[in-house]
Amino acid sequence: MKSDTLSRLLLFLFSCQLLCATTVEEVASATSAGSPTTAEAKLALPDNSKSILTRFSLRQPSEPEEDVCYIIPGNPDSLHSCNFNLTSKTFIVIHGWTVSGMFESWVPKLVAALYERERDANVIVVDWLNRAHQHYSVAAENTKLVGCDIAWLIDWMEETANIPLQNVHLIGYSLGAHVAGFAGSHTTNKVGRITGLDPAGPVFEGAHAHGRLSPDDAHFVDVLHTFTRGYLGLSIGIQQPVGHVDIYPNGGSFQPGCNLRGALESISTYGMFGFSEAVKCEHERSIHLFIDSLLHEQEPSLAYRCSSKELFDHGFCLSCRKHRCNTVGYDVQPVRNRRSTKMFTRTRAIMPFRVYHYQLKIQFSNTSDHAEVDPTLTVSLYGTKGDAENLKLNIKEKINPNKTHSFLLVTEVDLGELLMIQFRWEESASWSSLSLLKMFSTWWSGEKVPDSSVPIHRIRVKSGEAQTRMVFCSKDSPEFMLDQALTFVRCQEGWKRQPNRPATKTH
Repeated sequence: MKSDTLSRLLLFLFSCQLLCATTVEEVASATSAGSPTTAEAKLALPDNSKSILTRFSLRQPSEPEEDVCYIIPGNPDSLHSCNFNLTSKTFIVIHGWTVSGMFESWVPKLVAALYERERDANVIVVDWLNRAHQHYSVAAENTKLVGCDIAWLIDWMEETANIPLQNVHLIGYSLGAHVAGFAGSHTTNKVGRITGLDPAGPVFEGAHAHGRLSPDDAHFVDVLHTFTRGYLGLSIGIQQPVGHVDIYPNGGSFQPGCNLRGALESISTYGMFGFSEAVKCEHERSIHLFIDSLLHEQEPSLAYRCSSKELFDHGFCLSCRKHRCNTVGYDVQPVRNRRSTKMFTRTRAIMPFRVYHYQLKIQFSNTSDHAEVDPTLTVSLYGTKGDAENLKLNIKEKINPNKTHSFLLVTEVDLGELLMIQFRWEESASWSSLSLLKMFSTWWSGEKVPDSSVPIHRIRVKSGEAQTRMVFCSKDSPEFMLDQALTFVRCQEGWKRQPNRPATKTH
């Protein structure tokens, strides 16, 4: 069984564990513990704070991991005693489903990062652990009631303290993203923003907009999808776009550094523990990307609008014209389109996650003596600020000498202005055997032995971050021999398009 098929099957089984039928005893136990049934979840907002089981902790910059002061809806003194800043931004952080029944380690990290960026802000951590520490299907149903609790808090703060809702920003992870959606849909007036961090997929995939996070829940809804890989339409993170801007880092699939493929291979040794940790890493990457955007304001990651992951992987979507690119995370620019905007980006394995995107369009000469080849191609880029060497091009199709091929290439360092490109082409084992067979065949028949070189006419390069284009020509012969380095420099007749920037007034 191929690794890709195995991974999809295991992810499907992992998701099914979340959705297996809830027994009557589980429903009774959850209801007696204060968790609502479907009918109860459709109730209106609570009449008073006594009916609210959700707790709201206003955490402090000096103690981001501690719950030292709770805001109690209906009790104005709690705002004063917790030193709530009436004029500053208010962030409401909402956790997801929990197996342990405790806050996960990312919560204080996010709180600290929010205070690092917005020092005068209010960061409220929502505690719905008693309803989240249930069978998944029960916890998913509980999101409606928790959303109503949060909506009641927001309406009360707006009415009591005249808090501008434009300053209210809900940040929800996994199930918490849908909690944020239900909260936004139940407030009297719309909140400014909701950020969904890899919203949960099971139960919510394909649901009506009223039954999940949607663009209608706030003035602006942005979403990061980091683990949409699944099987038979079922995945841990929701696959469909559910916001105004939906960003899919690394295609919303395998995240660098999480080593899900390695975990699959080690199941026989370490069991499902390593696999579940890898799944957690993929799912939580959305949180760490958002934290990264808070801490590294000067190194923002860019995402690009594209109709599909496949087109993006070929480098076709690196345009910033007409809002086609945007910043990932906290500094994303609000875009209100009638339809959700799907955007893609690549990242590296560790923080800061930013990489630099390049499209390489390689024009192979039209020569009848050359056939399709299936090589391994490595590229080295040299610029005014740095170098990136021995980068493998992801070749998804056979190289046809009669066409121009487009590739997406990313580097972890800022190269500045590109000066030189160097290629090294190594034949694959399958092509080596085929070439040898063809050589013997043509020798036996007396025909001409096929040329083992591949002529490259020129290379066009587009930088996604700089929005510049350049053309490179071969420094020596354009005949690209196997296992040989070929150097390209800027063409004398080449051109470079400057980025489109608004004109500035001179004084």
